[in-house]
Amino acid sequence: MKNTAISGLVLLLFFSGAILAQNGQKKLTLEEVIQGNAFAQASVRGLRSMNDGVHYTSLQNGNKIIQYDYETGSVKDTLFSLADFPDADMKAISDYAFSDDENRILLWTEREPIYRYSFKAGYFVYDRSARHLRTLSLKGKQQLATFSPDSRYVAFFRDNNLFISDLEREQELQITTDGEKNSVINGAPDWVYEEEFSFSRAFDWSADGQSLAYIRFDESHVKEFNMTVYKGLKPEIPGNELYPENRSWKYPKAGEDNSVVSVLIYDLGTGTTTTINTGQETDIYIPRIRWTNDPDRLCIFRLNRLQNKLELILADRRTGRTQVVYSDENPWYIDEANFDRLTFLSGNKQFLMLNEQSGWNHIYRYDLMKGEVINPITSGNYDVTDFYGVDEVNGLVYFQAAKESPLRREVYMAGLDGSGLKKLSVTDGVNRAAFSRGFRYFINSHTSSGSPLTVTLHTADGERIRVIEDNKVLTDRLAGYSFRYREYFTFTTRDGVNLNGWMIRPPDFDPKKKYPVLMVQYSGPGSQEVLDEWDFGWHQYLAQEGIIITCVDGRGTGCRGEAFGKMTYLQLGKYETLDQVEAAKYLGTLPYVDPSRIGIWGWSYGGFITLSCLTQGEPVFKAGIAVAPVSNWKYYDNIYTERFMRKPQDNPQGYDENAPASRAEKLSGNLLIIHGTADDNVHVQNTLEFCEALVQAGKTFDMMLYTNRNHGIYGGNTRHHLYRKMTQFLEENL
Repeated sequence: MKNTAISGLVLLLFFSGAILAQNGQKKLTLEEVIQGNAFAQASVRGLRSMNDGVHYTSLQNGNKIIQYDYETGSVKDTLFSLADFPDADMKAISDYAFSDDENRILLWTEREPIYRYSFKAGYFVYDRSARHLRTLSLKGKQQLATFSPDSRYVAFFRDNNLFISDLEREQELQITTDGEKNSVINGAPDWVYEEEFSFSRAFDWSADGQSLAYIRFDESHVKEFNMTVYKGLKPEIPGNELYPENRSWKYPKAGEDNSVVSVLIYDLGTGTTTTINTGQETDIYIPRIRWTNDPDRLCIFRLNRLQNKLELILADRRTGRTQVVYSDENPWYIDEANFDRLTFLSGNKQFLMLNEQSGWNHIYRYDLMKGEVINPITSGNYDVTDFYGVDEVNGLVYFQAAKESPLRREVYMAGLDGSGLKKLSVTDGVNRAAFSRGFRYFINSHTSSGSPLTVTLHTADGERIRVIEDNKVLTDRLAGYSFRYREYFTFTTRDGVNLNGWMIRPPDFDPKKKYPVLMVQYSGPGSQEVLDEWDFGWHQYLAQEGIIITCVDGRGTGCRGEAFGKMTYLQLGKYETLDQVEAAKYLGTLPYVDPSRIGIWGWSYGGFITLSCLTQGEPVFKAGIAVAPVSNWKYYDNIYTERFMRKPQDNPQGYDENAPASRAEKLSGNLLIIHGTADDNVHVQNTLEFCEALVQAGKTFDMMLYTNRNHGIYGGNTRHHLYRKMTQFLEENL
């Protein structure tokens, strides 16, 4: 079929090596790319700038905190060594944090994950001047331990309540008492807040360290979700392995009741708690609280249930009275990624905020009391993708943006007045910066399709000082293998939409042959898979086995403006599926592609799109793999789902027409569906309900369940088994 609206392949090659196979002759093995660290990038993690801005610290071997000089990289001091405290009940340090004056260090050990961000641990406090180490609390593991700004106290969370440890008096004070599992949570988010608003600490210290503000979650009316855990394969779970454990927690699905949230402030001086006026409407979200630089004023984020109106309200800590100082209304939804980018300037008169009011994500300076824009700091048809901070002494703002291409990321600085925009990164690809205190230096982490991670130190104006990590060991190892890097392309759909993609061809590619194709995608709102960044693993292995690997970012993905990114609103799955089908048809027109052997796979949202593509009624794909997929958005949590779909009661057509489970009878192609039985995020219910629909429709398929595995499906031999299973399926069905 002639497709007159689709253009020819346009290669956007960013480096000459993109289309050349490596010179080596060794072949990759599945074990090498899945197990072990044969092709893992060396990295630099856990660096913390010290207050002076010329030194940083790093945790070494889980037992020492070492101080380094930024400019030379030389060791300056050992700030803590576990060897000095042989009697401490701590075998290794999981992580650490300094008090504001850097005299005390919080250390935690035996980290025990809970959900995506939350964990329990045993916390210790080290006093550097006294060289004294003490246990924070003797009453069980804690969560979220955080120094007060004056370094005298540590607030922490345990058993759904908040506590304060007085470090001077070595006393522990419990400031809430009504916390109860599956009922009330004080100072930590419930499951859905943590997962979809991306935070785990719901309390904050005032600037003077005399007040602790916190969010209280009343989840007593939220419905519970139950999960069976099979003890036979989990020997660490006590009990009789003949009877599985039933776990339950509050999980509000689309359209269901949320926690009722309130904001309170505890005053250390008086021992009293003040309830803040957040308005009469209770069916709202409070995704953040942040103290301003004024210890008397707390800033509260108030977001409506539809998530298309955000207000910043300032609260008086003594009276609880509030006033709205900022409001942002959006025809689609507010991007929650900007919540942590709010910055209050000194003087308590101005703040910086990112929003999409121009149709692109940009930084604005606001008057704190009036809520009016003083000036935009960035502007243009591109998105600011990260915010690094503001140097008020020199009037400079530092940030990351996709200014030159949606496929790249650059580091920039600009004046507070919006003048003097300057690019600081110099190498094409994806650049990420970490600035020192005072913005004297920054560490730049760079990757591209043809080069693994390179970490370099720069002055604040971009001058390179030294290379910290160049991954030469990895590049030397790769030289012995035969493989290809990604090639980049664009094509135009029949709807006239230009889409970006990448392709990995077999090392011995012959343009006269016909190859099968495997399309990989995620496709979720605001996501991006088509980036000029390093990726090496299973896809290179499959290409070596004679499969062309491709990826296309369809409509709804990020860094192409708000109209492109939010057009899937109310119809998740519709346009994303159409664009993957268009991509498959386009690939089928290429002379070296076998159009009868095109497959697709994805994980989570990508699994949802895989199911959607195989049930859309047109036999384009020969095979598909869906890992941990959503099969009907009614089964997923309400914060994420309603952000893009509203409630099922308000948008029944959008839910029903785009649910693969409602189109099971249209399944075409070979399907492998995979899920972990202990997935607390996308419940295995999605797979089981979809598979039941397939059975009743008389459709055959393959299914693999991983016992007691969560959304990541890992642990022990699990990940290797997973990729062997998927590889075998492709060998047999594609």
